[in-house]
Amino acid sequence: MNLVVVALVVAAVLAGCADVPLEGAPAPSQGPSHRPPAAPSKTPSSKPSPPVTPAEPKLPAAAPVLRAFPGRLPSGKPPLFLVVSFDGAGDLALWARWRAVAKQVNARMTFFLSGPYLYPGDHRTNYKPPYRQPGASEIGWGDRAGILGRTQVLREAIAEGHEIGTHANGHFCGPNGIGRWTTAQWTAELSAFDQMVRTGPSLAAGKTLAPPFDPTTVKGMRTPCLEGNRPAYRQAMVQRGMLYDASAPGYITWPKKVDGLWNFPLESVTLAGTSKKTLSMDYNLWFAQTGARNAPVSQAPALRAQVLATYRQALARSRATGNPPLFLGNHFNRWNNSVYSDALSDFVKETCRQPDVRCVSNIELASWLAKYGVPTGRNQPS
Repeated sequence: MNLVVVALVVAAVLAGCADVPLEGAPAPSQGPSHRPPAAPSKTPSSKPSPPVTPAEPKLPAAAPVLRAFPGRLPSGKPPLFLVVSFDGAGDLALWARWRAVAKQVNARMTFFLSGPYLYPGDHRTNYKPPYRQPGASEIGWGDRAGILGRTQVLREAIAEGHEIGTHANGHFCGPNGIGRWTTAQWTAELSAFDQMVRTGPSLAAGKTLAPPFDPTTVKGMRTPCLEGNRPAYRQAMVQRGMLYDASAPGYITWPKKVDGLWNFPLESVTLAGTSKKTLSMDYNLWFAQTGARNAPVSQAPALRAQVLATYRQALARSRATGNPPLFLGNHFNRWNNSVYSDALSDFVKETCRQPDVRCVSNIELASWLAKYGVPTGRNQPS
């Protein structure tokens, strides 16, 4: 068992290091207008009224919970929650794709946003990460068109019920990365994320522009590369009032709280047709299939079918053990001829229509757990 756990952790590190740099984005649509100034008071007064300041627009909450789910199904089991999430969340074409897939099956998803995707590169030195030069980032920085496009898309996605989490900022992995950061340094990193969300769109636009959401309402994080000293960064998260961590490897089992947060893991699954154990994330599956190398396009149908079969096996494992949630992690990517995005799209479309399944965001699951608690019964690691 110890060897399995070690292998999973190694695979997890490989997965998290795979965020893709920003790509070109289509021209954005017009951003939201500000509220009009409040009407002046009509009450007579001997003193002149002070000048009226336009009301600050209310920012959307990053983690909307707009739906409720039963504690038990007619079968007596809890709902089988399928939780799909994405790291990075930068590419506008893939934003459009996943929002369209979700609409088809009434799903909600979680998008872990990287701060630099909303912040212009010519202001990058405002970011001062630990042990690095000001402005350092392993995933680049935004440009004007991309930032304004993402600002609009994020606002629209939240209105549709999707959740925005944080993927932190500079994406520093490996021996000299986030693994050595302290709680104080994580607090500064999360504050830097807040600042990028609040000021990046206006800096890109060259005028005041409302942020896409209130960054203080973010309730969950997935750390870059799934790394970091967990007690250290979780303490920073708890101090901010966050609710869950989606960074650690784990098993198909009901979640529990660790260090004051719900632990929503990427889960151990078996690659269909093999005995290989990997994590329920696209990059890990790619590594298990081809060593994270692109295969010939002629192999794409077979590889896609294997990934889809892997997801179906994991769903069957959940049903056999009392319906614990199935957590599937992806990136905004087109790796290996889009095998992993295509397989996940197929799985979501077929699974979210099944009567015992509820396709939810992480925050919707956290809300359900807060209301009903962790089910008891068959709950053993897979």
